[in-house]
Amino acid sequence: MKSSFWHRSLGLLPGDSWKKEWIAGAVSYFSVVYIVMVNANILHDAGMPLKAAMVGTLLTSVVGCLLMAFGGKSPIVVVPGMGINAFFTYTLVHSMKLSWQEALMVVAVTGVLFSVVSFTSLYRIVSEAIPHNLKHGITVGIGLFLTFIGLQKSQIVIAHQTTFVTIGHFSDPAVIVSCFTLLLALILFIRGVQGGLLISILLGTGLAYLLGAVKPVQLESGHTFRQYGELFGHLSAAGIGSLVFWIAVFLLLLIVVFENIGLIAAQTQMIGRPEHFKGSLRALSISNIFAGIFGSSPVVAAAETSAGIAAGGRTGLSALVSGLLFGATFFFIPLLSYIPDSAIAPVLIVIGGLMVQNVKEMEFSDLTEAFPAFLIMVMIPFTYSIVDGMAFGFIAYPVVKLAQGRGREVSPVLYGIAALFVANFVLHAFL
Repeated sequence: MKSSFWHRSLGLLPGDSWKKEWIAGAVSYFSVVYIVMVNANILHDAGMPLKAAMVGTLLTSVVGCLLMAFGGKSPIVVVPGMGINAFFTYTLVHSMKLSWQEALMVVAVTGVLFSVVSFTSLYRIVSEAIPHNLKHGITVGIGLFLTFIGLQKSQIVIAHQTTFVTIGHFSDPAVIVSCFTLLLALILFIRGVQGGLLISILLGTGLAYLLGAVKPVQLESGHTFRQYGELFGHLSAAGIGSLVFWIAVFLLLLIVVFENIGLIAAQTQMIGRPEHFKGSLRALSISNIFAGIFGSSPVVAAAETSAGIAAGGRTGLSALVSGLLFGATFFFIPLLSYIPDSAIAPVLIVIGGLMVQNVKEMEFSDLTEAFPAFLIMVMIPFTYSIVDGMAFGFIAYPVVKLAQGRGREVSPVLYGIAALFVANFVLHAFL
């Protein structure tokens, strides 16, 4: 009877192996646990306490994996998304001038709207309204943006008064550590070593301390969970009446909806159980509400789940195991705080390179499809803003289609999105 309960709750079928599911859950965990350090580091740039951001990241991951295990019945690991965390910090907080508390409210409201979308047929309407080239252009642009951030944080690229950027100083031990960690991460990833990014971070940290490349660590005073009290539930509704707030919600909703639709569809196909798509999408949408409450950037279906699927993961038991392992990671938070930027930043560069691979899915033979996507790809890193980069592409798309007399190819939804971006630029011009 007890076994039957777990089979129903986690989606286990008669042919599924419990042993394989446990192994797959562990493989997925070690493939993606680097996100705890990397995500917290990016959230820290938004003004959040570092160790508290680690707690928020872990709590969000634990709850997300549990919801996926019992709600989605899939082996999909749920963690804060790379690229979306950059949007949270460098666009919502730095560019749009929201406080991190207001940005967390944006995340929670987005999660509520995402839930509405996922529990209705709206997710199909939103997804189908955005051309494939623009979707892939956003992914590539965010990948280039992450790469640029990684190069800056590693000091491989530094500011220059005349040319804006230039190569860093290779006499600097931090740059040497960053280059070593980048090469090691790349080698381990290419060779398919499980947990290769985590291994590169740990070895890079060791080298940083050996070479004296670590500045004295200034950690926030107080117990970790006492600090977390300054983060948990600290959503601010101060900006909820402003246009900027709702533009932020709208753009974040677009990103999380079509990114996760693509990821979940691919992963449920990989396990041969496409019928779990709806449940998985709904579980992930609810997880995003908790992300705002717990103090994290939005969550996604981790691409690293494919490692667990390759190891035999097919059901929610795999996600449950990953969630339990994330829970055990709480004990290591004090140690994780000592990992320097020179060991973390190279991972951003590698992930950025992986995201740029989406360029091969794009159509370049039709200039009306290619050029708007090209604008998104280059303007995201060059403006240091995902919103502004997206705006250029979404405005250009209907313009070039109309110029060729092909305006009917543009959906009414996309015309509406372009109009909102234009209104945003006009509003900023007069503020």
